[in-house]
Amino acid sequence: MVVIGAGPVGLATAAELTRRDQEVIVLEQGQAPAAAVRQWGHVRLFSPWSEVTSPAAVALLEATGWSHPEPTAYPTGADWVRDYLDPLATVLGDRVRTGHRVLGVARSERDLLVDSGREGQPFVLHVERADGSMQRLLARAVVDCSGTWGAPNPLGAEGYPAAGETAAVDRILYEMPDGEADRDRFAGAATAVVGSGASALTALIALTSKPLHTPDSHVVWVVRRGTVESAFGGGELDELPARGALGTRVRAAVDARLIEPVTGFRVTGVQEQGATLALLATDGRRIEGLDQVVGATGFRPDLSFLSEVRLNLDPRLQAPVDLAPGIDPNLHSCGSVQPHGHDVLAQPEGDLFLAGMKSYGRAPSFLAMTGYEQVRSIAAALAGDLEAARAVELTLPDTGVCGGAGLFDEEASGDGGCCGTPQGPESLTLTGVAGSAR
Repeated sequence: MVVIGAGPVGLATAAELTRRDQEVIVLEQGQAPAAAVRQWGHVRLFSPWSEVTSPAAVALLEATGWSHPEPTAYPTGADWVRDYLDPLATVLGDRVRTGHRVLGVARSERDLLVDSGREGQPFVLHVERADGSMQRLLARAVVDCSGTWGAPNPLGAEGYPAAGETAAVDRILYEMPDGEADRDRFAGAATAVVGSGASALTALIALTSKPLHTPDSHVVWVVRRGTVESAFGGGELDELPARGALGTRVRAAVDARLIEPVTGFRVTGVQEQGATLALLATDGRRIEGLDQVVGATGFRPDLSFLSEVRLNLDPRLQAPVDLAPGIDPNLHSCGSVQPHGHDVLAQPEGDLFLAGMKSYGRAPSFLAMTGYEQVRSIAAALAGDLEAARAVELTLPDTGVCGGAGLFDEEASGDGGCCGTPQGPESLTLTGVAGSAR
């Protein structure tokens, strides 16, 4: 069996299959396990250690004398790698193959069109290795845990890069600002953060805290919604306290005029104006005088290497159709997900599963413990233990809010109240002090 991606959920899948005496290989395109997590190692998780370790992985690790980190502490990405993911990859040994990029998955000797004999054929993975050579690898089953990190959503309101966005890419960061590595880039700069999820809140906190925040700093928060109120989250009602604290801190920064919210702004262009940038909206407004932009607009799954296998995905979320209604941000953002396992995640090919963050498609509410339960069920099904595979139990912490994140148009009231959008185009130019955009 082949697992694509050696991130937290991919390694947990291998641990589950290994515990059930199944042969498994994990293919990771990065040069080290958990390559994506390493890229945001400076960011602290809002889930504690007790919720970011897989039971199957813990069992494997403890057999080697490993000790579980303090359950109530909150790791950074770097902590997660050093104290859990690297040791787990070491225990899994040569089952984990780094520098192996999957370019395609298919049924052996069958393309997408061919029906005849399809179900009886093994999967074949077309793999590019670090030295540039190609490998054709046969598999009984494939679990795609490749995540979404490598495919950030662009700034453009229609899902495509805004005009000028690609040309200005050197001044747009699609990751979280790092207080040390990015000091020269952001300290004292005029920065727009585009987005309204947890990543946007994290970026806003970094940009309004030392060392990135200085008396000369300017931070504009650009959202499509008619108000930022729902973006603050559930605060004390959030069952993940650290997640609730994100919104509380950003609200305080907005109240202190360290952040200038700009609402109802749907980006259509990024314009270079000499030493500065301007963001252009579909309604004609402009935000001028920017030095940098942080794109915190979410991620999307890379489905390109699955073009020759048959998928059954929701047309909006690009998530498995049976999972999509429970995670669709157009409907809710409650954080409560119905129990789901192998049967919900399976694709029409049979023994092909999307798991982990990739299973959520474009939905933003994935938690590590969701993925760990998913792959426990998948591994049980692949090992023939259908009773265990069906016994899925999953209770996720509530966010404390239940608003349809995708319904930014419907938020607006007819009389231009707190959720209303501006009545006409205006320009916003950053000037002398934080919060002075007009």
